[in-house]
Amino acid sequence: MTMPEQILSGATVFALALLSLALLVTVWRIIRGPTLPDRVLALDMLVAIAIGLIAVVAIRTGFNLYIDIAIALGLVGFLATVAFARFVLARGLSPEKASPEQAAAGAGKRGRTPQAKVARRKRKGGR
Repeated sequence: MTMPEQILSGATVFALALLSLALLVTVWRIIRGPTLPDRVLALDMLVAIAIGLIAVVAIRTGFNLYIDIAIALGLVGFLATVAFARFVLARGLSPEKASPEQAAAGAGKRGRTPQAKVARRKRKGGR
């Protein structure tokens, strides 16, 4: 084994160890995360770490098909992040952080109180 091969082998082992540790910490954040946005961010980070692991395995094995798999995972991860972000945005403030008064005030600002619904129906000509 030549010197460059030894350096590459050592670097890939080191990268796999660091990425595995990062994967464990990220899974811990997904399980423990206090709010939904924390979990969504951790899932996005998990996808990025998985892409890194796949890339390191591709370098280590020399099998280039893994790079295509990493690209596909990146695209799916991006779409999942956008979907989760839209879900969090539609949901608003998480209930564990909002008091009932804040939730009622937030609903009133967005026009979601029962009185606002009746007024909206009357404007539209409904019952």
